Amino acid sequence: MSTPLRIVDGATVRRLASPEKLIGWMRPAMISTSRRAVELPLRRGMVLPGGLGVIGMMPGYVGEETASAGVKLVSLVPPERRRGSSHLGLMVLYDADGLVPQAILCGATVTALRTAAVSALATSVLARPEASVLAILGAGEQAAAHIPALMAVRPFKKIVIWARRPEQAEALVATLHAPAEIVIAPSVQQAVASADVICTLTSAREPILQGEWLAPGTHINLVGSSSADAREADDALVQRSRFFVDYIPSTLDQAGEFLHAKNAGLVDDAHIVAELGAVLDGSADGRRNPQEITVYKSLGIAAQDVVTARQVFRAACDENLGVMASV
Repeated sequence: MSTPLRIVDGATVRRLASPEKLIGWMRPAMISTSRRAVELPLRRGMVLPGGLGVIGMMPGYVGEETASAGVKLVSLVPPERRRGSSHLGLMVLYDADGLVPQAILCGATVTALRTAAVSALATSVLARPEASVLAILGAGEQAAAHIPALMAVRPFKKIVIWARRPEQAEALVATLHAPAEIVIAPSVQQAVASADVICTLTSAREPILQGEWLAPGTHINLVGSSSADAREADDALVQRSRFFVDYIPSTLDQAGEFLHAKNAGLVDDAHIVAELGAVLDGSADGRRNPQEITVYKSLGIAAQDVVTARQVFRAACDENLGVMASV
């Protein structure tokens, strides 16, 4: 007996998953994660020889509401070898009752959109309410996704963009329609000089952002690095901040910024204040005063992928979108 399968491309995912919808979907996903109504094996990858890249696998199960499971397969390749998104892949959604596959979605689009939505969710509870200047470090796919998501939670008046290649920053600016002043900064230090919120969205292996540059009250989303041997910010930034994360087990295994400071003896595990879901459900304090420097370290977890896939699948069924196949 064949099983129907709905295939949803990236354009359809974007149509069905606005930033506002995604932020709403990610709130219960993060709360479920912190309540451990999930199964989230740590992300693992197979490194290909000769610098070809990495194929990663992220399985997950979310048990609250309608139980769902899924697996995201994603490829990470060096910039010079890319033929598309930096995170090409597939998101396979299962009905947890019988583990019947329901849908395959564009993994690159799911990754970009859900990551930005959770950064926005973190910003909504950790940044100062009056935050008005946003610094975006990086000008790739994640930067393009983060700007509209962050604008949905704070009415930023100014957006400052830095990228290693100025032409990439200029190309990003040409696509933006945000109701804010948008400028390109020639250096990271200049980009963050007056920022209330900073998002690091780069492929940097060594720190580009220094803690000594930060003004009191700044909120930072550390997003670009996702392995233990890569970090976008230095030890001083980790030390100065109240440090929030998406999922403590993955932080202790994969968060390069935190692990570097820990291995240097500058912080210990108690430096992690809480998971974002604990702040969202009120079981942990977020920002306590206007002077604190707060960090949200995003590694990305399969609960975010599964919930995004589930919600997009439902919407695609309602509108009869996607391509039907059978397995």
